[in-house]
Amino acid sequence: MNGFAEHGLDDGAFGEKSGFTQGLRTFDAFPKTKPTYTRRTSTGGYTTLVLILVSTLLSLTEIRRWYRGHETHHFSVEKGVSHDLQINLDIVVPMKCPDLHINVQDASGDRILAGDLLKRESTAWAQWVDGKDVHGLDSGALGEEQEEDTHVGHVLGEVRKRKRKFKKTPRLRRGQGGACRVFGSLEGNKVQGDFHITARGHGYAEFGEHLDHNAFNFSHIINELSFGPFYPTLLNPLDHTISTTPAHFFKYQYYLSIVPTLFSRSPHQKPPPTNSAQQPSNPSKNTIFTNQYAVTSQSHLVGERAIPGIFFKFDIEPILLTIAEERGGFLALAVRIVNVVSGVLVGGGWCYQLVGWGREIFAGRRGGRGGGEGMLNGRVGGGGGGEEEED
Repeated sequence: MNGFAEHGLDDGAFGEKSGFTQGLRTFDAFPKTKPTYTRRTSTGGYTTLVLILVSTLLSLTEIRRWYRGHETHHFSVEKGVSHDLQINLDIVVPMKCPDLHINVQDASGDRILAGDLLKRESTAWAQWVDGKDVHGLDSGALGEEQEEDTHVGHVLGEVRKRKRKFKKTPRLRRGQGGACRVFGSLEGNKVQGDFHITARGHGYAEFGEHLDHNAFNFSHIINELSFGPFYPTLLNPLDHTISTTPAHFFKYQYYLSIVPTLFSRSPHQKPPPTNSAQQPSNPSKNTIFTNQYAVTSQSHLVGERAIPGIFFKFDIEPILLTIAEERGGFLALAVRIVNVVSGVLVGGGWCYQLVGWGREIFAGRRGGRGGGEGMLNGRVGGGGGGEEEED
């Protein structure tokens, strides 16, 4: 018709061409709509911008979480219990330095005259109490700071921040004094032991005069008590704690449970040698070996026949805690980002369609209450004054 047959055309010329490529259209899961059948609106544009912004923020959050990694805790048997252990101490006692006696005795029977290895400097008690961030052991004042020191990234950053030296003792003014600061590091056997501070002439049989009982005052401020390599920026449970008593015969007892700990950014890092003589003096970039401990205290008054003082009883746990910071692969990150972006776009599209359908339904109901009702009921659409027609 109209030259259809003259040009040699039939119905097949206007259909889809046959072939393998055209046959694949049956499996097309992404059907296309012609641009002439689509309509763009400003509301859709605003919604798209919001979805892009949300997808970008969530993607950046995923990238940041991937970059920070996640921590794993692994316990293993700690070898080398018979090797050395370094003890770092910084304590202030309101007694004169010559009146203090400091000793370390471990389970192997070795006794170390810690007073000859640690430094003693005269100071004023008020210089350490006033204006210092000291607190009681059970106050929990530094709970958040101590919690941060259990994370690999924070520990590695703090260790590389400052030099590993004890702070200088504040200068004494005229009329001040009467207190003693004992600080330094000493080596002991890596076994159960006791570290104690008593008065001169009390605790061990020794030559010399006994100190007058009225001079006893074992109130103390612990600025540092750690085991292993000295890292002054890492907080321990007894750091910056204060204990005071008006009694002369008072006994402070601290029970410490020490756990060797390895902080590492390498998940397959092997622990360093437990012998302190073989440990590197400087921490590596991605690995720190130290010791954590938990502490409980029991302090009470004692009689004149008992020995007052400050006693630390420590025990080495035969385990090694490895805290490693691991980071997933880049492929896993890409999959998470794709999931986040696709989820936001699909969910946002559903919400946009639901809102659109709701507006259409609401607009249709409002339109149905208008003039259309008058035509069906024989009334005039705009007013209420029309009358029904009679047959």
